[in-house]
Amino acid sequence: MGGGVPAVVLLSGGLDSATVLAIARSQGFECYALSVEYGQRHSAELDAARRVAKAGGARDHRVMHVDLAGIGGSALTDEAIAVPETPTSGIPVTYVPARNTMMLSLALGWAEVLDAHDVFVGVNSVDYSGYPDCRPEFIVAFEKLAAVATKAGVEGRPCHIRAPLINLSKAEIIREGTRLGVDYALTVSCYQADGAGRACGRCDSCRLRRAGFEAAGIADPTPYRAL
Repeated sequence: MGGGVPAVVLLSGGLDSATVLAIARSQGFECYALSVEYGQRHSAELDAARRVAKAGGARDHRVMHVDLAGIGGSALTDEAIAVPETPTSGIPVTYVPARNTMMLSLALGWAEVLDAHDVFVGVNSVDYSGYPDCRPEFIVAFEKLAAVATKAGVEGRPCHIRAPLINLSKAEIIREGTRLGVDYALTVSCYQADGAGRACGRCDSCRLRRAGFEAAGIADPTPYRAL
């Protein structure tokens, strides 16, 4: 074990979670990175998560497996549902039912085993796609759940759910990550990246990412497929 205070960091391999890992490290935490293979359409983001964990100095990195594709209902887990390539209204079909609830539950379990009292997650309620599990209300509710659902919680050592990006714009996230030395060329955000991690440039996640780099005034290192 290292000398820092342990924390679990959910790491998808995307821009936001890479920034969160850097923030947690800058705050002195010894970071245990957790990625989840949940039946997503491509493995490029998990490959990116491995790169980011190594480059970002994670103490350990684990990939857990859950079959959310088994219930479907999302364009990210069901290839019969097309990923939208133009803006949509309401909660989009790229929303994955219960994904963040499940991921935070896995992180909470690992945190208990590590005797860690902090879980970091890269949800954002400003430049996001309208997902209900990216809102501040969700984070507050889950932390309350963690306090009553765990041994650590009922013994007076509750786990804190830290969402440092929750009120930041994508441009602000990119500026902060750049300040902390994040190499965004290692990350993959695209909902339908190819095997080499090249982005489509058309999905909602690609649009938000590209606009964020433009607003931040920072060169976008994302490799795009030919449009």
